[in-house]
Amino acid sequence: MENTDHMQQLISTAKAMVANFKGLVAIDESVSTLNKRFELAGIPQTEEYRRAYREVLITTPGIGNYINGAILFDETVYQKTLTGIPFMEELKKAGVIPGIKLDEGTEDLAGFPKEKVTKGLDDLAERLTAYAKLGLKFAKWRGVILIDGELPSVACIVSNTHALARYAAACQREGIVPIVEPEVIMDGDHTIERCAEVTESVLRSLFKELHLLKVELGGVILKPNMILAGKDAPQKSSPELVAKLTVNCLRNAVPATVAGVAFLSGGQDPVTASLNLNAINKNYKAELPWPVTYSFSRALHQPALEIWKGKTENVKAAQDSFLQLAKANKAAREGEFKS
Repeated sequence: MENTDHMQQLISTAKAMVANFKGLVAIDESVSTLNKRFELAGIPQTEEYRRAYREVLITTPGIGNYINGAILFDETVYQKTLTGIPFMEELKKAGVIPGIKLDEGTEDLAGFPKEKVTKGLDDLAERLTAYAKLGLKFAKWRGVILIDGELPSVACIVSNTHALARYAAACQREGIVPIVEPEVIMDGDHTIERCAEVTESVLRSLFKELHLLKVELGGVILKPNMILAGKDAPQKSSPELVAKLTVNCLRNAVPATVAGVAFLSGGQDPVTASLNLNAINKNYKAELPWPVTYSFSRALHQPALEIWKGKTENVKAAQDSFLQLAKANKAAREGEFKS
């Protein structure tokens, strides 16, 4: 990129997103995804209840002590508290950087049954310009990689990593830090070794594509999956093994110039996600060239939703739960978490 000041601002924002042993919270579920979670919890599936739930999380006292950034969904960007304060202002007041989910879900990859490619590139430039004007400082884009027998195909890996690179380049042009999320899904009964093999292939492809499109890695956050056996695998892995294989994979495939690594939880329960993050930092922090932190969604706030249940009288208990998990994951980032 030609503009040095522009690039330095990107790098500065990326560093701030992973600073001080804090992490990121993903409250970026689409309307349909959040409605499904509400239905399971017995909460009415309306915009007002979705707004109220976001308010529970965003106005949690002390959130800025543990969270550097919040990934929002488009609906949330324009919402306000009951007292009329925009959520964006509430976040900034708490010292939390606002970001936005930019992918628009997945569609079938033509010619490759079961495999998906992410949508949203067609009008990305226009959306980025609008979000930059609103003051959003970073964005997220998710690619979905399924392990199933012979899958993933090379076509699926390349299609998704190329889309991630195009998105990242477009973000940086607008002064927005891209989070790149190539998620190898936990679904299935594959071994932890198979997950390591596939994840390393995906990451190598991703950084090849990022290089081709001249993306500045100092202004990029990687949001990968941890190396885990499939959720239906007969044998579960210890945090020590997860940490060892995850660190080995990252060191093999991720350039040292990346601003930071912020893991997704990928369907892990809150305690397991924290234990695995803790083992990575406790055992390998001195060997890692990047800050390694969390960008969890359900593993940070699903318990809060189940406590809240759409009822005003449960707000404080829900916020206490959210804050407790954020605090636990900050400790895990420091390698000091105890379950």
